[in-house]
Amino acid sequence: MTTTLNSTELGTTWFNTLSTQITSSEGSLRTGTMPLNGQTAAVAAIVPDPDSPFPRARHGEVGIKESLELAAWLKTLEDPKQPIILIIDVPSQAYGYFEELFGINFALATSVNALAEARLDGHPLVSLIVGNAISGAFLATGLQSNRILMLDSDAVQVQVMSKKAAARITQRSIEELDKAAESIPAMAFDGRSFVTLGAIHEVITDDSTTGVIRALERALSDISDKKIVSRLQSAEAQKTRAQSILIRSAVNDQW
Repeated sequence: MTTTLNSTELGTTWFNTLSTQITSSEGSLRTGTMPLNGQTAAVAAIVPDPDSPFPRARHGEVGIKESLELAAWLKTLEDPKQPIILIIDVPSQAYGYFEELFGINFALATSVNALAEARLDGHPLVSLIVGNAISGAFLATGLQSNRILMLDSDAVQVQVMSKKAAARITQRSIEELDKAAESIPAMAFDGRSFVTLGAIHEVITDDSTTGVIRALERALSDISDKKIVSRLQSAEAQKTRAQSILIRSAVNDQW
């Protein structure tokens, strides 16, 4: 399914596929509900909005409007135990004059805080990466979840910035970046390399609607607490993030 879609359509398509009742179908924040494990889960996705008043946030980017609307929507969920499914296909945070003028950093932090509060209040959060999960956009939408799932698809990319930006900052060619990524997973852009860092709970190989729903149900059933430390306790993280885990432990001991 995912391999035949335009990359800008992935979030919208999966949101429409999974949501059995859509509560917001306009603008860049789409919300709805779907049944999972006998409960009604809330579903949200940031999608392209060609009519956005912010030109830099018209192609699925997470900007000021998207961040604040996501945070506000989370506050409307009355049942503190209601599962929340976040469908992730975000190419970047919005870069632009207005974003810097009005405080994109505060807006992104607002959505991060709202997601963290929802999780700590008891909402089980599951992120489903179906396309891009890049930079501050992913930080502000998907990384606060109890469990992160990812489609096994070439369309999935996970990184802190675009290849072009990374090449410019590190003063390397894109070819040199690709070569370095072969031995340093944190520098890679493909989803499969991100899996080796330990944050992904499950890679979904069956990308049929039924297969994805079952994966979401498995993830919800696996959530037993409000913390997200499991991603540091995975076998992958123990291997590829051993030094950072030691540093975190040393800092925690001192604090």
